Amino acid sequence: MKQFKLKYGRGYVEFDLPTQEVLNVVEGAEYPAIEDMGTALVESLNNPTGTAPLNEIVQPNESVCIVVSDITRAWIGYHTFLPTLLNYLNEAGVPDEKIFLLIAYGAHRLQTEAESRAEFGDEVVDRVRIEHSSGINSESKFRHLGETTHGVPIEVNELALDADRLILTGGIVYHLMAGFGGGRKAILPGISSYQTIQKNHCLCLLDNVGDGTNPDIVSGNISHNIMHDDQMEHGRAVEADFLINSVANTEGKVAKFVCGHWEDAWLEGTKLVEKIYGVEISALADCVIATAGGYPKDINLYQGVKTQVNAVGACKPGGVVIMLMELDDIAEPAEFIDWFETRDLREREIKLRNGFTVPGFISLHLGEDFQKYHHILVTKPENKPTCDRVGIDVVTSIDEALTHAAKLLGREDYTVNIMPLASNTVPMLKK
Repeated sequence: MKQFKLKYGRGYVEFDLPTQEVLNVVEGAEYPAIEDMGTALVESLNNPTGTAPLNEIVQPNESVCIVVSDITRAWIGYHTFLPTLLNYLNEAGVPDEKIFLLIAYGAHRLQTEAESRAEFGDEVVDRVRIEHSSGINSESKFRHLGETTHGVPIEVNELALDADRLILTGGIVYHLMAGFGGGRKAILPGISSYQTIQKNHCLCLLDNVGDGTNPDIVSGNISHNIMHDDQMEHGRAVEADFLINSVANTEGKVAKFVCGHWEDAWLEGTKLVEKIYGVEISALADCVIATAGGYPKDINLYQGVKTQVNAVGACKPGGVVIMLMELDDIAEPAEFIDWFETRDLREREIKLRNGFTVPGFISLHLGEDFQKYHHILVTKPENKPTCDRVGIDVVTSIDEALTHAAKLLGREDYTVNIMPLASNTVPMLKK
């Protein structure tokens, strides 16, 4: 027997499985964290990919716009390296008063000063001006630069365009829709207009009503990914001067900075993400047992979809996906759960085409997967009413889940793939 102890909320779920039934344990590769963030950043700024060093690009007294992610990407750890970046620019002849942060919300709400201080640190907030770019904020002004080949208007925040130098920052992870986060996403959706964001996101759907989601819009894919291609066109229209992106290890600590040309350095970072989180598996299994990695990754079902999407990649069509998630706030965000009131997927798709939202897209994607795989959720009993709305089977223990899986599969000797950190790891079938 093989023993497993998987994170569940703030605790663990333990169980045993016959050794012969377990095909793969999908775990990310170990990668050391950066010990000295400041030193590592300066080293990367001075030895960039595809450009001259940053201190040779910026000129004394030029205005510098640094595009930063909002509080929902706090894991990037801005407070640990932004002071070093500001000091570096000072040494290049750019004083603090010529530098400003532009928070790239996409279509998120504006964050408070307290949230900015928590994300960037008091020193940074006190030293430089902070501006905001949100597609849903009337005070954000956007400039039209034309259209992409996909008919999406290129509308970018004026503050970024008018600065002498534009530096993009962010973190690179697998992304459900764009393939990978980071890089060009600082422009779109980051500092683009609401109209631009909506039209770009609608590319996630196939052309005809009823055809559903585009199968090329998946984690790790940037080949024939029309949403990504469109974002790259926006990136080329803006042509930022420099990129600073970070990649985290499996413990959530920064493993590496990639700096330089906004496309070349980003592509370098995506390769490291694949190295750490792209895990080769020998075969698809009849059943996948997956956990998000505990709290807060399993705080609600919306966050938990990251686990589900990766888990089905290790499962045979028609197989069973068992997810272990405590879901303390299962009904949040209401915007996501409310989409499941529309049970018919065609109707849900039409509703989404008429007003695209990411929660709506995820609900449609999830609904499509429910038709391809059986899903069992191990969670608290009080979560059952919400799960019934979503359309997912609920049990309260791993033993119940394994028994239920056997009934669904019609046998007890089924194969299993285990995913202890499914919110981050992407299984890749061995060729």
